[in-house]
Amino acid sequence: MLIKIKKSWELPESAATPEAVYLNRRQLMKGAAGAAIGGAILPWAGAASADTERAALTAPRNEAYEIDRALTPEDLNIKYNNFYEFGSQKQISDAANRELKPRPWQIEIGGMVENPITLDVDELIAKMTLEERLYRHRCVEAWSMTVPWVGFPLRKLVDMAAPLSGAKFLRMETFGDPKMASGIGSQPWYPWPYVEGLSMAEATHDLPFMVVGAYGKILANPMGAPIRLHLPWKYGFKSIKSIVKFEFVADRPKSYWETISDGREYGFWANVNPDVPHPRWSQATERVLGTGEVVRTQLFNGYAEEIGDLYAGITGENLYR
Repeated sequence: MLIKIKKSWELPESAATPEAVYLNRRQLMKGAAGAAIGGAILPWAGAASADTERAALTAPRNEAYEIDRALTPEDLNIKYNNFYEFGSQKQISDAANRELKPRPWQIEIGGMVENPITLDVDELIAKMTLEERLYRHRCVEAWSMTVPWVGFPLRKLVDMAAPLSGAKFLRMETFGDPKMASGIGSQPWYPWPYVEGLSMAEATHDLPFMVVGAYGKILANPMGAPIRLHLPWKYGFKSIKSIVKFEFVADRPKSYWETISDGREYGFWANVNPDVPHPRWSQATERVLGTGEVVRTQLFNGYAEEIGDLYAGITGENLYR
């Protein structure tokens, strides 16, 4: 007999997802979307953009990733987030919907690998089995949300690339085209393109998730279309958006925000810890978007049971900044 041991952050689906409209819509779309996921030709392939009327994309929910909070409303998620390519304020949704062209979209996977490849994002999606996961999201600015992401584990992409033994880190890069993002052109002092990185131990863990959809639809432009990363135990700036390049490297990459701060803050590891403050504010609590409730932040954003062993032997406050 299989016994499932409930994680500390799990609750039944009904508790995590109270929005009846979303649930009803999700059930109606399951059958049609399943065929699209498994086929080589996806319904939105070749589309010039993905605006607020996005194509349906549902996938079976992975019940191992339930959470103890209600979902953040989709509209709030779209309209309140950081995406500096389109401006330094939260309200970048109009610019992102207007300017970002997420199809066609080429992705390069290379570096120290056995199987370097460049392919279209929809070719990559067609190679993967999609699932839905409910994940917390904790911003370094001390606000949080909860999102029903659709995608596949990052480790599946790592397996496809087959890194060589000398590859110790995964470097990721977003687009850097000022013709497709007004913020790049208007903020030339930033070190474009946006770069982030993970250790190989992190990249091959079960939690890192390559996101191609949310709320039962393909990913919205302001959320990082057509493909982004989500790392639920780290501060949000580590979850790079609109990725065009994955490179397996021997040396630890220096990320976008590390470069800007000269390593004083927004560091490489950036694991959530309520007891290690940001240099300019406390991380002890967070404001939950959609409710305004202020709650105590949890170590590793509530994923300590799953992720804590990754950092055995690594000490210092920089692990949490």
